[in-house]
Formats: sequence, C-alpha cells, structure tokens
Amino acid sequence: MAVIPTPEKHVAQLIDANLDRAREGLRVIEDWCRYGLQRKDLIIIIKDYRHQLGRLHQKTYKQARSAQTDQGSGLTHEAQNDRISPLQIVSANCARVQEALRVIEEFARNIDPELTKAASKIRYEIYDLEINIQEATSGKKRQKELSACKLCLITTPHQELIAKVSAGLKAGVGMVQYRCKKGKDIDKFSEAEKLAVICKDYGALFIVNDRIDIALAVDADGIHIGQEDLPLDIARKLIGPEKLIGVSCHSLEEAQKADKNGSDYIGFGPIFRTTSKPEVAPLGLECLKQISNSINQPCFAIGGINHLNRSKLLSTGVSRIAVIDAIMKAEDPFQASKQLLEI
Repeated sequence: MAVIPTPEKHVAQLIDANLDRAREGLRVIEDWCRYGLQRKDLIIIIKDYRHQLGRLHQKTYKQARSAQTDQGSGLTHEAQNDRISPLQIVSANCARVQEALRVIEEFARNIDPELTKAASKIRYEIYDLEINIQEATSGKKRQKELSACKLCLITTPHQELIAKVSAGLKAGVGMVQYRCKKGKDIDKFSEAEKLAVICKDYGALFIVNDRIDIALAVDADGIHIGQEDLPLDIARKLIGPEKLIGVSCHSLEEAQKADKNGSDYIGFGPIFRTTSKPEVAPLGLECLKQISNSINQPCFAIGGINHLNRSKLLSTGVSRIAVIDAIMKAEDPFQASKQLLEI
C-alpha cells in the first residue's frame, strides 16, 4: 500500500467517517442479497467492495476519529421511518454508499489517489448493482405471488375484454394470461398495455402468451409458451432471469422436462373436454395426480374447468386452475370468479 501524505485532521475525520458509512451501507445490501435473495453472485461482488475499502481504510484516518466531537452523531431524519420494504431499504443504502464514496473522491483526490480511484470505480458500479438487486427483488416478489395464486384467467378476444378482466381481478384472480392469436400487433400491444396496468393496480401477475416482444414492451411479469414455441432456454435468455416463464404441458414427460429446464410453472391439460379444442381427448384426473407428485413447481390445471367440476380436482393435489370460458363467457365474471375461488 502506498504511503499517503498526512491529511489535515478534519479531512482525515471526514474520510474515515465516509469509509465507515460506505462499508456499513454495503453490509446492509450484502445481507439482503444473502438472506433475502440468496444470490451468491451478488454477495461476492459486494463483499469484494467492502474488502477493497477496508484495505484502503488506513490507520491515519482511523486515528483522526472523534465520535464525541462529531456534531452529526445521533442525528436522524423522519424519512428513515418511511423505509418499509426491503427494496426501499436497499435503495436507501445504495444511495448512502454512493454519497459517501463521492465525498471520499472529492476530499482524497490530492492525498490518496488509490482510495480515490477505488471509490470512483465502486460508486459507478453501484448504480448497475442497484438495478440488478431491484430486478432480483422483483423476481422474488413474483415467485411469492405465483406461489399464492390459485386462479389464472386466460383471456380470449372480447369486446368487453377490459371489463371482464377487471371483474375477475376484483373478485380475486391472481394471474392474467393475455392470449390473442389473431389481429394486428399494434392492437395486441394496446390491449396488453392496458391489462398490465390493471393487473398492477390489483396486485396480480400479468403474463403474455407466446409474444416475448410484447411482454417486454409492456413490462409484463412473464410469458407463457407452448410446446411448439421458442425453446425454454432461448426464451429465458430473451426475457431475463427475474421474469416468470410458464409452459403448456400435455404429458408427464413434458411436465418433467419443463420442470428440469427451469420453467417457473406449468399449465397442464386439458383435464376435461373443452369447447375451444373439442377434438383433443381430455387427460383426466389420474394423470393430473401423477403430475402433482412428480414436479416441484406450481401446476395449473386447465381445460374445461368450471364451478361444477372444480371440486373434482381436490383429490389430485393440484389446487391451482387456469380458465378461459368459465370467466370470459360468464354473464357475471365477478361472481364466476368468486365461485371458482370458493371451492
């Protein structure tokens, strides 16, 4: 380590305080990544930042420390009480680290070039790190919401699409999958954009069927793909690690493959005969039971499910369902959704 000129005492105190502040903030962020996100890759990066600053926290700075004469010691701000969520706490501590490092850059520039260089490099990298942590935290939140979801509404083109979906969401639908095979892309984008906003207002997940481009354009929570769509690994590269990917499966082998390859949930069916695909033979309850015992991720039963046969699924161990007609063709989509959730 290079020998640095002896700085004025007040400057040394200032550098010492901000090194402490930066390292403390980094520790808060690191612990969230460790215990909240369980992201080893992020932990390694942040730990390295802490050790870099610790190595450059020279004895000269520590010896200038004087907590008793620090006029800012113990001061707090009411805004600290507004930090409720982990994301708010992480963002506040990222800002704390950035501010502390900026102060170090300004005051150490002419006395400790090595520290200045490290502070500048880490400060700029924290901007990207914060975004990565925000995305990872959002992904964690999506997984939690997915786990709690019992009813997914898959849309079909309808003149009253927004009203139908809104009624379902009001009743407690936990996830909406936008599915539209025909029409112009600009119209699909417009509908998806509106639905994404509505789902966010109700705290529900919004998934786009097939179209990764539209999902990204409206910042959907994820995509749903079929067996003849893009391969799962390619879809993951395009949509990113923090978004959800659901896969339609029609056999035990397909479900196990999707589970192994990193899908977040599967839609399995048809369980009963459907009006949308009457030519497809239903897979039945016994097959659904096998799926329940064979995969680790959430499974949504789909195909011909309504309030009359919903209770038959209870014996399979699958509690989540995805429906189209049961809500989209109902005269009262709110009541129809309620009935499906109450069984």
